[in-house]
Amino acid sequence: MSTERDEIAVVGAGLAGCLLACFLARRGYPVALYERRPDPRTGRVERGRSINLALSERGLDALRRIGLAEQVMADALPMRGRMIHPVAGEPQFQSYSVDGDRAINSISRGALNNALLTAAAALPGVRIAFDHRLVGLDPTSGELTFETPQGKVTGTASVVLGADGAGSAVRGQLLAYGVLTESLDFLDYGYKELTVPPIGGEFALDPGALHIWPRGTSMMIALPNPDRSFTCTLFWPTHGTQSFASLGSPAAIERHFTTHYPDLVPLAPNLVDDYQHNPVGVLGTVRCTPWQVAGKVGLVGDAAHAIVPFYGQGANCAFEDVVELDRCLDECADHWASALPLYQHRRQANAEAIARMALTNFVEMRDKVASPVYRTRKKIEHALERALPGRYVSQYELVSFSTTPYAQVRRRVRRQYAAVGAVAAGALALLAGGVGAALGRRR
Repeated sequence: MSTERDEIAVVGAGLAGCLLACFLARRGYPVALYERRPDPRTGRVERGRSINLALSERGLDALRRIGLAEQVMADALPMRGRMIHPVAGEPQFQSYSVDGDRAINSISRGALNNALLTAAAALPGVRIAFDHRLVGLDPTSGELTFETPQGKVTGTASVVLGADGAGSAVRGQLLAYGVLTESLDFLDYGYKELTVPPIGGEFALDPGALHIWPRGTSMMIALPNPDRSFTCTLFWPTHGTQSFASLGSPAAIERHFTTHYPDLVPLAPNLVDDYQHNPVGVLGTVRCTPWQVAGKVGLVGDAAHAIVPFYGQGANCAFEDVVELDRCLDECADHWASALPLYQHRRQANAEAIARMALTNFVEMRDKVASPVYRTRKKIEHALERALPGRYVSQYELVSFSTTPYAQVRRRVRRQYAAVGAVAAGALALLAGGVGAALGRRR
């Protein structure tokens, strides 16, 4: 470990940045944690922006390592499956796991951020500077320039780590220096949040499920909150006749929801107001390379690899980045010039794997989950898991209920599908042979 204990700068006090500060402080590093916003523990939450998230095993593994899992899970709402809402008919429950006892957890993003921020602030050597917007970074010297309410200020750090989200200012500075390339692939879809309040002090929907209204080219989901409300998120096209832009008047909004989401309308008294005033967020995948420069500047979480939210793995994946970086520092005896390239080598393929799986899962959630063919396939999959415990495991369980590297999950699932396909083909061949022999005997 470094004997001089030079200060590490973490830019971004969101989920990944606060977790990273905790891990670094526990290693004995002084940490300067910079955040462009005011202290979120005292400020207002921005309306309609990412109220909750799904925390699963990868995120919990990281929280356990700093002793926060129990505190965070005290307010978690476990969701053991999907509740599919058709346009007409009763909702149908689809379990996530073969035995029905495993769950992903609905967590307040703000509460989790505040818990991590408070934990980081309590550790010796951590100082937090709010209202600091990064406007300059020299990747060779580690000099940082921030705009603050009091004017521009500068600082220096031996290592600078960008954990400042999909629109990362650190990544932008590296791009401006010509030491990094990036690609931004945006979907022709956006998202907007609505609220279903409690009814008589109780949940209006089953809180033990993630609710999905699949509508072919669009969908809505709903996650429960500790105050017994639900946060609903619309994922709709940004253009066209069934898009956000197509609904302008209150009458048009009510008519559309009555037609396509009829069971939601009586549960959402503020539907029109939420729809008209909550913003439309963008959805896309951020890729860049390299994730680090000269062992002095590195990117973590969405700053390196933002993904679409359809596997509920954005925060979980970012937390895994932090765990892997900590592991690399262990293996490299805190030699950052070795640890940061090793971290990128180990994580980049996994980030790409979950990015691709998340895009594929969007099609599954908005379209396939409602089909009889999909439900039959899931029954077969669960039957195989029961018949071959530990040998056949579904992709969803490997992603959400294990820490198996994402790239390894994709390879394993492909092998499983190939093996099942080969067995099915062999069974069909035997069946065809038996039928042919029987027909031959009749002749």
